[in-house]
Amino acid sequence: MNALLRDRRLWLLSLTAALAVTLGFFTFSPDHSLRAVIYGGYWAMLLLTGLFGWMLVRIARASWPGFATARTWRRWPALLVAGCGALLLVQEGFGFKILMDEVMLLGTSMSFHFDRTALVAMRGHDIQGAFQLLGGQLDKRPLFDPFLLSVLHDFTGYRPENAFVLNAGLTFVLLGLAYHVGRRLTNPAGGALAVLLLTSLPLLAQNATGGGFELLNLVMILGSFALGLRYAERRDDDSLSALCLSAALLAQTRYESVLFLAPVAGLVLWTWGRDRAVRLTPVAIASPLFLLPYALQHRVFTVRTSAWELASKPGYERPFSPSYVPENLQHAFNFFFDPSGDQSNSLVLAVLGFLAVPFFALWALRVLQRARTEPPARLATVIFAAGFALHTALMLGYFWGKFDDPVIRRLSLPLNLALVLAVVVVTGELARRAGVWRAVILAVLAGLFTHSLPSMARHDYTLDYFAGRETDWRRQFIAAHPEKDYLVIDKDSIIWVTHQVSSTPVQQALEHKENIVFTFRNRIFSAVYAFQRFTVDERTGALTVDHDDDLGPDYQLEPVWERRFTPLRVSRISRVVAVKDGPAAPPPPAPPLADLTKDAREKIRRDYLDTFIQKLP
Repeated sequence: MNALLRDRRLWLLSLTAALAVTLGFFTFSPDHSLRAVIYGGYWAMLLLTGLFGWMLVRIARASWPGFATARTWRRWPALLVAGCGALLLVQEGFGFKILMDEVMLLGTSMSFHFDRTALVAMRGHDIQGAFQLLGGQLDKRPLFDPFLLSVLHDFTGYRPENAFVLNAGLTFVLLGLAYHVGRRLTNPAGGALAVLLLTSLPLLAQNATGGGFELLNLVMILGSFALGLRYAERRDDDSLSALCLSAALLAQTRYESVLFLAPVAGLVLWTWGRDRAVRLTPVAIASPLFLLPYALQHRVFTVRTSAWELASKPGYERPFSPSYVPENLQHAFNFFFDPSGDQSNSLVLAVLGFLAVPFFALWALRVLQRARTEPPARLATVIFAAGFALHTALMLGYFWGKFDDPVIRRLSLPLNLALVLAVVVVTGELARRAGVWRAVILAVLAGLFTHSLPSMARHDYTLDYFAGRETDWRRQFIAAHPEKDYLVIDKDSIIWVTHQVSSTPVQQALEHKENIVFTFRNRIFSAVYAFQRFTVDERTGALTVDHDDDLGPDYQLEPVWERRFTPLRVSRISRVVAVKDGPAAPPPPAPPLADLTKDAREKIRRDYLDTFIQKLP
């Protein structure tokens, strides 16, 4: 141990860690931190991704002789991955499924592509034929996914649909990694089982056809795990460097994925203790500095406390608390074991996974007790399991961590991945008896065809989230007006801006009405439209415009497109036919919220829906 402490490389690592903490949290003001990310975030991602790609190339060169002669990657595994990936992609249409995450990621990639800044433009206009981004802010979402999407823009041209192309490609990468890891943990049958279990998950199909960062997050978790297995067995410099870079990029894929740094660090420390020697590379020594973009960007939550979105759930004062766990456990149970198909769960994965978890825990304890004699890959699996446990604990303590919520279901994906790995490991331990692999795979196939595929075919879990369908409706309007020579006033203007349609927020149109008057007077746009939502009075049927969408009495509107996405909500696109000149007349103040509990409001909604269905002609 004394020899370890005297190692100069370890002291260098400590210095870089101290420097990263100092620069990330204490040196810069919040405003300067955000500016550093805005103007330096792209280049940091370029450096990290380039280094990671180079390390993967070196590893591939070293592994190629064995890979080329191995029988495990002959035709049937490739066909399995290709077939299961295609099955996931054909279940529902491509589109933006979760707002505003997916559109904000697209907005950041747009700025990365056009001017290499990490901004989401809230205003954009066609100026003499060139679309210009005007103003914007740094988003709270990490930068790795927008960076990869911007690279796709760079090589194919800017298109919002590139977000779907990226996730479609990542679907096959994820399944390929699942096969690789399952095979490494057990045998080729374990790899096939991992692929089939993931394919049985409708939630994965939903995200594979969306524009979010969930697929990339799973790829980086599984990729880091695979590199951890390699490093535990080989302990070579390239494996260590690749593992450190993968962990750094994983931390910058989703906010909470920074927790997986703990098992990566634990694995490295365990190898040092087992070998009684510190093995560090220049990349590993510099790795704390690779996390600077994450630390600096996290100051968004200091500058904009609204970034926690506590206002979206009245009654909550803290984002995380142990008191949220009991309620979240109930919602998790509702998600995993709902047999109706209304949730995007896999019933066969939930049943097999939660049956496997206690056996996996006993297996992990046994591996830890025999740590000196166990194969390194088994120790690495136990260490990474701690990362999944930390992630699950954090989600259960999150104020919005209700897995059966349409917006939050996607946060269960890492836990679903953990269940897949648990089933594979436990099946491998039980497979000393003949026919175990065959029985489990047949059970998964039965669950896939009797529950998962019908659920995917209906995809009620996507259709009941009206915001996603509403965004698709906006995209239909854009497709029907390809000239894009009009202006749209919309609270969520980023949706139009990312599709290169001139747009400005409602608040901007209210505070600077004279600018809209100027555009009318000079015929700058062929038309000006306004997007608004209305609430339907369940007793009279009267429509009341949402306060955030109300343009006030100075704007004269003429309805053009209208769609009712839920019985009590109407969305409308109207043409602005006139704007009253002179001092702005603000819209009336928002009416006070009805003094009703959440359960009472939900009862009104259900009762109205029952009547709505009965009265259908």
